[in-house]
Amino acid sequence: MSATPDLNAHKPNVLCFSGLDPSGGAGIQADIEALFSAGCHCLPVLTALTVQDTRNVLACHPVPPTLLIEQARAVLEDMPVAAIKIGLLGSIAAAEVIHSLLRDYPGIPVILDPILRAGGGFDFNAQELRAAMRSLLIPLCTVVTPNTVELRLLTSAADSDDACANALLDLGCSHVLLTGTHADSTNVINQLYTPHQLPLRQEWPRLSGEYHGSGCTLASSLAAHMAHGLSIADAARRAQHYTWQALEAGQRPGRGQYLPDRAFWSRLP
Repeated sequence: MSATPDLNAHKPNVLCFSGLDPSGGAGIQADIEALFSAGCHCLPVLTALTVQDTRNVLACHPVPPTLLIEQARAVLEDMPVAAIKIGLLGSIAAAEVIHSLLRDYPGIPVILDPILRAGGGFDFNAQELRAAMRSLLIPLCTVVTPNTVELRLLTSAADSDDACANALLDLGCSHVLLTGTHADSTNVINQLYTPHQLPLRQEWPRLSGEYHGSGCTLASSLAAHMAHGLSIADAARRAQHYTWQALEAGQRPGRGQYLPDRAFWSRLP
């Protein structure tokens, strides 16, 4: 009798460091939904518990670093991990812990969504966190996915988006996927930067309204496609397309921002 086939043998595992958002728009729920949509299994490691709604973050309570590292090492020692996605850190200690883990597992692609401020304006200790990101995490990342606001916070000395993106590359990351949702342009212009190459530019129709969780969705979708073995350029293109469709299908369940519908594909004819 032949053995029963493992139906999940080719389903990549993606380790996600993210906060818990009770509105369900961003954070670990966004990661799980985006990864599931791309045929990946999410390994969720909570970095922080937040108090937030669709309008703004009201409070952020970091997970103790010992618990953070115990969560991550438990799954890293148990199953193969094809990619690592980093979202909300919550504390400097979290950056230090994740830095040590990345040093221990150097062959895994790392995608960093550098969350410093919430869409409603809440500041996640941005001044200290950006220093930790610059020194501990960005040098070990495969792709960093800032919007233009985050880009300027991380590289305040540079005088243009191109200069800022190249300053991040100079810190040691392999690629920067800069999103233009916060820029003053008719269309949303995203650009993928790689050292010593011209950036790859893609334009998307700008949607009306403001969205909560778009950055998490993009970074997680990018991690998923990289986990499947796609090139950075192909993974970035597919992640942008998926994210734009999720935003287009988004709904406004509360009194604040729209939430992406990351399961829009389940209702397609």
